[in-house]
Formats: sequence, structure tokens, C-alpha cells
Amino acid sequence: MTQQTSKQSSFHGRTLLITGAGGGIGAATARLFHAQGANVMLADFNVANIESLAAELDGDGHTVALLPYDAAEIADAQRVVTRTMETFGRLDFVVPGAGIYPASPFAEITDDDWERTLQINLSGVFRLCRVAAPVMSDGSAIVTIASIAGHRGSLGHAHYATTKGGVLALTRSMARDLAPRIRANAVSPGTIFTPMVADLLEVRGSALLAETPMGRFGQPEEVASVIAFLCSDAASYVNGETIHVNGGLYME
Repeated sequence: MTQQTSKQSSFHGRTLLITGAGGGIGAATARLFHAQGANVMLADFNVANIESLAAELDGDGHTVALLPYDAAEIADAQRVVTRTMETFGRLDFVVPGAGIYPASPFAEITDDDWERTLQINLSGVFRLCRVAAPVMSDGSAIVTIASIAGHRGSLGHAHYATTKGGVLALTRSMARDLAPRIRANAVSPGTIFTPMVADLLEVRGSALLAETPMGRFGQPEEVASVIAFLCSDAASYVNGETIHVNGGLYME
């Protein structure tokens, strides 16, 4: 193994806090980091999902912990960061992956729909990173989960697309404010085969597939590998960037 590969693949003794850990991309990311030696704090609204994942990763509970988490609740950001520090003594990587993907024609989006999507997908990211940054280790990294929708808009998902555009701007701003101690980057997935987009694929899957040069949908593990790269020492001079993981569906 080369020195560069070793640097990229080992998170031994370091700690990841990931919200939305019970979802497709979140779970794949937790598995990858844990396999590379990281302690992992799993946070999700769906407790059953993270209980199952925690049991899969670490039955004795020494390197994995979990906490119920609602990204719309202001107090939960502080609670999950505090619990991470109490459990593992350090925080190196934050991946605020909690999110919802509501569908509604633009004219039918209600104020409640709009506000809830903003609270979870954008304000939740801001609050978690704001609380985490002061206690994160030197040389640590934040990786946000944006979306192709944040770059080109999304039919029937205006509120979702708006929040993801906000996540991109927030990430670039954090990259300026928190450097050089903390790097902040984003990944923008395209159509990734997860339960969250099952309804979309049923309605528009064939059209999206036809537009994708790779000729297939992405897998959660393919997004997780990019997140791991952005957290690794191999990306030590990558800051304020967005990496697209979409099979060529959208190119900047």
C-alpha cells in the first residue's frame, strides 16, 4: 500500500458524527468510516434504523453510539454534539445528512411544507455545524450533502431544490470562515438508488436513466466513497468545493 493510499483510507481513532445515518447514503457512509477505523455517532429520526445499523457495525458498543435526532429541533444539534464528545472524546468529521424530499407542484407548496423543508434541510445543517465547529479537532472536515437539484432546480420539488442551493452557499461560506482549522466541502448526488427517491423513480425513472450517460443509477456506496475522500488527509487542500456524483446527468 502506498503512503498516499494509506493516508486516504485510514480514520483510525478519529470520530464521525453523521445525521440521517439510517438512510441509504448515511448508512453507507457510516459503514465505510467504521471499516476504516473511525468511531461513529449515528443520529437519525428513525431510531429503529440506526439501532439495526449500530448492531451490525459494533455489537459491543465501543466504537459506535446512536442518538435519536430531529434536525428541525434546535436543541438536538447541541445534544448530539455533546453526546459525541462525552462518548468518544473528540470530533473530527461532521456529515449533516438528515433531510427530507417532499414532492409538490410549485403552486401547491404550503407555507408549512416550505418551512418544514427549510428547517430540516437547511437550518438543521447550519445549526449542527455551528455547534460542532468550536469543538472539532484541528485538521477536521465537514462534508454537506447537497443535490443536483441545488444546481439546476427540480420539477415538483422547488422547496427541496431551494434548500440544497442554500446548503451549497452555506458550505462555501463555512469553508472561508472555518479554514484553516476545518475544511468544508459538499457532495451533490444525482439519482442515487435509495428509498428516499423510490417515488421519483417510479414516475420519472426511465426518463432520468435515458439522460444519464453512465446508463444506470448511482449506489449509496459511490457517494460514501467521495465523502470519505473529502474527509481524508488526501484531500487536505480541498476546501469549499462541490463534487458531483451523478453519472454525468449534470455537468458544470
